[in-house]
Amino acid sequence: MNHVLRSEAMKTDLHTSPPTTERKTRRATESTLKRKLRNSSLSIVLTALFLIFLVAQSFTGLYAYNAEQRDHGKETTTYWRYVTSGHFLEAVGENWESEFLQMAAFAFLTMFLYQKGSAESNDPDADEPHRPPQPDSPWPVRVGGWVEKLYNHSLSIALFALFVLSFLIHLFGGAAEYRQEQLEHGQRGATVAEYLSSSRFWFESFQNWQSEFLAILAMVVLTIWLRQKGSPESKEPATPNWEHD
Repeated sequence: MNHVLRSEAMKTDLHTSPPTTERKTRRATESTLKRKLRNSSLSIVLTALFLIFLVAQSFTGLYAYNAEQRDHGKETTTYWRYVTSGHFLEAVGENWESEFLQMAAFAFLTMFLYQKGSAESNDPDADEPHRPPQPDSPWPVRVGGWVEKLYNHSLSIALFALFVLSFLIHLFGGAAEYRQEQLEHGQRGATVAEYLSSSRFWFESFQNWQSEFLAILAMVVLTIWLRQKGSPESKEPATPNWEHD
């Protein structure tokens, strides 16, 4: 009787449990997915935060814009019309341009300028590291020549290109908003070129640019003396202040 029960139990296990190879494949897939999520967790979280705050900006901007319209007895607008309006695009481009300018300038300037002891700077007393091409190196490095030279500066080129794009968003969005305000006050609407040469446009730009360079200056200087254990933006806590890791 016990032999029969054991046989039935074995049959039940065979029907209810997946084969060993299937379990291994599933575990391998789950492990690969977890590894990919872990390896990209920083960019995933930063992308999510960017989208959350951009959407939050659009809704709060719409509320503020419509409140101002009602205060002046004017017609309010819809969400989709607002996010394509000069009011929204000007605000977005104005902030993006300062961020990309800061990062592009920093990537470029740290090629030949130093701050001894800073985690954000190369060591001025160390030789420039050079790693020969490997079989799995990026293809521009393996190709060599002008392709490699261009690739060697691709980060700052990309950041400056993003700065120019953001600058144009700010320019054209701000020009549309500025022109609308002038028309509402019975004035002739300014052109894009006139807005570009206006003090308003450069005030909007400079107020953001100075704050971004102040922020990166704080990072450069504070990382000499202060630490954040586990962060690549910081030296190891035991590293002397005026030394580099």
